[in-house]
Amino acid sequence: MTMPARERSSDPVILVYEPRPHQARAYADRLRSAGLTRIRVASDEREAAEHLPEAEVLFGWRVPVRLLSSAGRLTWIQSMGAGVDDLCAARHLIPPGVVVTRVVGPFGVPIAEYVFAFLLHHFKGVERMRRAQRDGRWDPFVPGTLRGRRLGVAGLGAIGQAVVRLGRAFHMPVRGLSRSGERADIVDEHFGPDDWEDFAAGLDVLVLTLPLTDETRHIVGDRVLSRLRPGAAVVNVGRGALIREADLIHALESGHLGAAILDVFETEPLPTGHPFWRMSGVYVTPHLSGPSEVDDVTAVFLRNLRAWCDGRPLEGVVDLERQY
Repeated sequence: MTMPARERSSDPVILVYEPRPHQARAYADRLRSAGLTRIRVASDEREAAEHLPEAEVLFGWRVPVRLLSSAGRLTWIQSMGAGVDDLCAARHLIPPGVVVTRVVGPFGVPIAEYVFAFLLHHFKGVERMRRAQRDGRWDPFVPGTLRGRRLGVAGLGAIGQAVVRLGRAFHMPVRGLSRSGERADIVDEHFGPDDWEDFAAGLDVLVLTLPLTDETRHIVGDRVLSRLRPGAAVVNVGRGALIREADLIHALESGHLGAAILDVFETEPLPTGHPFWRMSGVYVTPHLSGPSEVDDVTAVFLRNLRAWCDGRPLEGVVDLERQY
């Protein structure tokens, strides 16, 4: 049962969970510097099991969800990241009345920078220039440009909006796809979740920023990829399972796609023998496009903590049934 606002302590028992001990300590130190004193820290299941029964608030990343049924005093879970697919998948284990929130806002700019760093690298032919320099070879050619290339952004939350803004700066016509249509005015054309083929038709760049839900799992497969313009680039900074990997590999091997820029994968870390490691035109990065900076993420948590103590609405509330 959720504690009435008037009974909530301004210094609740907060469990900080982060699998990397040094990061867990950094978050805990930041909270203590903000005047909070009842901080518990865990980085593995044993430590989490010890502290969860007394925790009122859980501030964490990749929490061992099977232990949540023991969290009898818990009223609120604040994820340290934007993605909460692990919590949504285990929603039946979350005690009734517990509110789940995610971080909204800080990741947009760095992820948009990541997207366009790789798009420029690919379309400008930077690797060709670097090879010529290494070989001491004068190799004049006409570099490509992003100007005029059609950009499609699937997901128009904070991250998608940042990608749209940079696309505009590079003079790219922009399409958007989202469920709500609330931000349809920021793109030239807007499409809903039933319009994937029309949305993808003729795109030069497809950027995925969507959450992973039952509806979006493997949403990008042959049907969507075949509608992209030949030589197009696919960028995934959402969740790995948005893409059916076998279909993406086929589209690359057939030459229909020119590039795949992938920061997320269905299995992470990406297995050593996976084809993506050795495929031409595939850029593999280890889920680093939107780093969780301790100060930024803690600032979101502290704002929400003040609202939680006052009984006000929290930012980034997750609908566990809709899974985002």
